Amino acid sequence: MQVPAERLDQIAHRFAELEARMASGTLEGDAFVQASRDYAELEPVARVAAEVKSAREEIAGLEEMLADPEMKAMAEEELAELRERLPEAERQLAIAMLPRDSADNKPAMLEIRAGTGGDEAALFAGDLFRMYERYAAEQGWKVEPVSMNASEVGGFKEIVANVAGNGVFAKLKFESGVHRVQRVPETESGGRIHTSAATVAVLPEPDEVDVQIDAGDLKIDTYRASGAGGQHVNTTDSAIRITHLPTGTVVTCQDARSQHKNKEKAMQVLRTRLYDAQREATQGAEAEARRAMVGSGDRSERIRTYNFPQGRVTDHRIGLTLHKLPEIIAGPGLGELVDALIAEDEAKRLAALSE
Repeated sequence: MQVPAERLDQIAHRFAELEARMASGTLEGDAFVQASRDYAELEPVARVAAEVKSAREEIAGLEEMLADPEMKAMAEEELAELRERLPEAERQLAIAMLPRDSADNKPAMLEIRAGTGGDEAALFAGDLFRMYERYAAEQGWKVEPVSMNASEVGGFKEIVANVAGNGVFAKLKFESGVHRVQRVPETESGGRIHTSAATVAVLPEPDEVDVQIDAGDLKIDTYRASGAGGQHVNTTDSAIRITHLPTGTVVTCQDARSQHKNKEKAMQVLRTRLYDAQREATQGAEAEARRAMVGSGDRSERIRTYNFPQGRVTDHRIGLTLHKLPEIIAGPGLGELVDALIAEDEAKRLAALSE
């Protein structure tokens, strides 16, 4: 789809205004924060728009040169190159101009829970967490566990972590769903392949201003922590359970030794879950359209299979199979899957706009 010339001029004018405001040194506080966000959002659009405008102008100039016999041969060669390059630039601009999820640039809360499969599911949940942790390190993101329930055999029955950095939610949001693993457990003497699963939820983490929580709506209980932690867990009521009375949402946290720290982490998780519920409610009218895109948001949907005997990973939503399981489960190889999902989503949204 070709963007009209008038729209290119509007983008350039808006970007120039933002640049001037940012360079003026007169912006402070919330005004500076908002201008910075607007600039960061518009910059990639303005950059591609400038490339498209420049290519179009060059083509127009070269077409005029075709009338000059002395310049015709050179003009034809350059025209062929530009005409070949322009459609991809137009496509990249259309993608850059697609409506963005307002949460794309936010950090995310990553929640992984062992599903069917007993101990093997808990071990797989641990593998998934380490996969995301290593992928995050490659992206320059910071991963901080918020709460965890470790399994006796290793891995996790449940782990919740905050992932902070640029564009975290935009890249990880398609990871929500059921991840299935097929492999021979170490305890299996007969060499039989077992199938187990873990669920992943990736929730955008709000700013405090995004979710207002009334203290009167909270029921806060303290209790004695259980599990690893030495004598401390047996002597201090440091664990926190927070119930949000209007919604019935319950969050617990016991990993920190400080009751204050556990309360802080629990509130972080509560705020994220309430924000996610608000987003689901406001986007309800668009649910039908979202189902056509990559990732319906249904966290009960089986999205991916990791087959260890065959060394392959299959993403069922886009029908992509990669025979690179060791690289993917190690973290660095996950980027190929993430990029493919983002590209598929962009292609489907472009097609929907063109209809």
